[in-house]
Amino acid sequence: MPEIASRAHLTAIGPVVQRALTEAELSPGEVDAVAVTSAPGLVGALLVGVSYAKGLAFATGKPVVPVHHMEGHLFAASLEHRDAIPPFTALLVSGGHTLLLDVEAWGAYRLLGGTRDDAAGEAFDKVGKLMGLPYPGGPHVERLAARGDPTRARFTRPMLRAGSRLGDDDYFDVSFSGLKTAVFYAVRDAPASGLSPADIARGFQDALIHTLVEKTRRAVDAYRRSRVVLGGGVACNSALVDAMRARLSPQDVAVFSPSPRLATDNAAMIARAGLFHLMRGNTAGLALNAFASLPIPGVLAA
Repeated sequence: MPEIASRAHLTAIGPVVQRALTEAELSPGEVDAVAVTSAPGLVGALLVGVSYAKGLAFATGKPVVPVHHMEGHLFAASLEHRDAIPPFTALLVSGGHTLLLDVEAWGAYRLLGGTRDDAAGEAFDKVGKLMGLPYPGGPHVERLAARGDPTRARFTRPMLRAGSRLGDDDYFDVSFSGLKTAVFYAVRDAPASGLSPADIARGFQDALIHTLVEKTRRAVDAYRRSRVVLGGGVACNSALVDAMRARLSPQDVAVFSPSPRLATDNAAMIARAGLFHLMRGNTAGLALNAFASLPIPGVLAA
């Protein structure tokens, strides 16, 4: 509900900023700059943040630094892992986005692929709803899947066709709408088939994770990277992290994943990305606006 979300942001932002300053033992005038998410997302909620940031920057005489939400996720793992630095392959998986990038350097990104329909987190949420689980569905589906038999419900791995080669238009892309539909029929037919909810959850999660891992492996091989960095709320899924490490460790590829507090949306990753742009003079004036959709900055030719 975008309108309700925006009003909740408006109510919370002042106390949240004040609490952050109090815990850091800083006054507004002691900060170096004000970093803010300006895109992409629900534009009403983004406008609350952008408007507050511009007001705070104007009142304190500090620069305002716009940050792309998904670029923030790229930086999250580096806050905890000193080796989660470019060059690396990045898989950003959240409720609204699924992006596969080659990160040559901070600020220099090749967008290799993304979702053609549902994002990975969105697929988890919709499957959770189909199964009558609470929202958000991801953590509940993961817990249920842990009790499932991996041999009972096997779903087709989407967009992993045999013979796919580098250069094909679907080589790095993903699609989860068909997988979601398959789960719908499995849930509907469960009384006759004897499949338990845990078995269905396990089959769904295995199919989605296998797809993400194989697409990431393709990117690692194509650009010969020795590091993979995960980001976004779905990076909290331990089965995804474990499967990625199991698949890539024989190739001596290190996999870095942020802890849940930094994988989900947070201010620390926006501050880290903001610092990167501040040090390069990438600031904005008071004409800064919010955008519901915007390409990630610094994209190179793939």
